[in-house]
Amino acid sequence: MSGHSRWSQIKRKKGLTDQKRGQMFSKLSKNITLAARKGTDPKSNIALQNAIEQARRENMPNDNIDRAIKKASEKNSSQLEEIVIEAIGPGSAAFRIKGVTDNKNRAISEIKKILSGHEAKMVQPGSTGWMFNTPVQVNEQAQQKIDKLLEALDDNEDVGDVVTNLE
Repeated sequence: MSGHSRWSQIKRKKGLTDQKRGQMFSKLSKNITLAARKGTDPKSNIALQNAIEQARRENMPNDNIDRAIKKASEKNSSQLEEIVIEAIGPGSAAFRIKGVTDNKNRAISEIKKILSGHEAKMVQPGSTGWMFNTPVQVNEQAQQKIDKLLEALDDNEDVGDVVTNLE
């Protein structure tokens, strides 16, 4: 019965949950740092206040929140940028992918690779705006492909939010 100990099962599950939690904290930190550029006082900066509230809802430690705010005021720190990518996926579903990154070219190429691996493609900015006015329904097969695509995008640390035109 090698490999079937209770400890190894717990260790494997804990490793996976810790990895997901770390990715989430990284995304939340980037959002806080980006919002803190407009001002480090949450009382006068609504975007920072919202980012901090979101981090607290996810049980992010206060030390991590303070470090993310401090990072925005450092001059030697890498500059974070917001990116918005539009894409068309399985079943003609439209996607608007928003993210925060310190390397725009790397992030776009990683997202492009994820899209192409899941039968989706990037399109010109602004070309899918009209698609969000008329929500679409897709068949079960396309929905499964879209679910896998959304999961892959969620695993990317630069992707913050994905909006689709699905019902």
